This record gives sequence, C-alpha cells and structure tokens, in this order.
Amino acid sequence: MAQSTFSKVLSEMLNILERRLCSKWISLEMSENEQRRAKLYFYEKSGIPGIIMCVDGTHIKIIPPNQNRNLFYNRKGFYSLNVLIVCDDQQRIRFVDPSFHGSNHDAHIWRISPVRTYFEQMHRNGGTQTKILGDAGYPSESWLVTPFRAPEEGSLESDFNQRHALGRGIVERTIGVLKNRFRCLLGARQLHYTPTKCAQIVNVCCALHNICLEYGCSQ
Repeated sequence: MAQSTFSKVLSEMLNILERRLCSKWISLEMSENEQRRAKLYFYEKSGIPGIIMCVDGTHIKIIPPNQNRNLFYNRKGFYSLNVLIVCDDQQRIRFVDPSFHGSNHDAHIWRISPVRTYFEQMHRNGGTQTKILGDAGYPSESWLVTPFRAPEEGSLESDFNQRHALGRGIVERTIGVLKNRFRCLLGARQLHYTPTKCAQIVNVCCALHNICLEYGCSQ
C-alpha cells in the first residue's frame, strides 16, 4: 500500500474511531457501586478517605511540527504532547486530554481542564467526600489531594507522602500499561504525524485500552 493511501485510510479511521469509541468508553461518570469500590481500594492503599481517581501527565513523543515547534519542545529535551490522564482503581482511563503542547506544565493543564471543573462542581454540590489524587506538580485543592513538599524524614507529613504514593501508583501503572499495549506511544519512539493527528491516536488508544480491560484482553 502506498504511503499516501495509508495516510488517507488512517485519517478516515481515526475520525470514525474517535467519534464512535471515545465518548462511549471514556467517561468520568461512575455508578455508586463503582465509587464505593474505588474509595475502598484507595483507602486500603493510602488510608486517605474519599478518593475515586488519580491524575497524572505523560509526554507522548512526536516529530518536530511545522508550526510553533518551540511550543512542543518540553523540559526533558524532546518534542511532545503533554497528555493529561485520569484513571480509576481498575486502571480504566476516565479522562484524557492530549491537546496541550509539550512545554505546558501539568499544573497549567489541570487549571483549565474540564476534569478540574467536574470535581469542583461535584464538591460544591455536596460531594465533599469525593476526591482525586495528584502528585506534587498539581495544586492542592479541596477536591485534589497532593503530597507535602520536602517533609522532614520520619514526620507525619513524610508518612502521609508514603501512603499517598501507594495510592497514586495506579495511575503510573495505567500509563505504563497503555504505552506498552500501544507501543507507538512509548518514549523510545515518536509519532510521525501532525499534533492534531497524534492527539487523535492518543484518544483512540485510550478508548481501546478501556475496551481491552472490559473484555479481559491482556495485550
């Protein structure tokens, strides 16, 4: 198959898969049973009550784009998309946003993200016991639990950070599973497409990841 033909087919398929799969298989909405299961999991891991999800950012390497390439050059020294990912206790991806340049900081992406608005509104509507875990790159908020910065060894804050890390580890594992399942996302490689098409690929891979979990596909 000629490269031009493959590119056309890929574009058409990405449009179809993104439209048909992502809205169905990636959702922040959780049933009461799912919330109870998640809160129990995170409490057993971290001792922190009310946690139902974790958030983290990950860089997806891309080739230097033709336009605004400096915006995609990240602090790690390569061109990328900085992808916001939220997962639950089952490693299911509940939210993904691959639309940001690699130079964007995680905290900035979080501040303007719909997922922050979602949890903020939940908190204001009485869901004060429903929260999310994030690392030190995110701001501490009533609905976002982050670790203490530079606590003294052996202190209560240090102990909290260790328990926090045990709970938050699942989002790192989820990202690892996603990238190993779809190896085009691994850091050893780079996506050879426009940033827009790369973002579509990330979205579709996340939906397919959730489908694999639903049907017990190991690879």
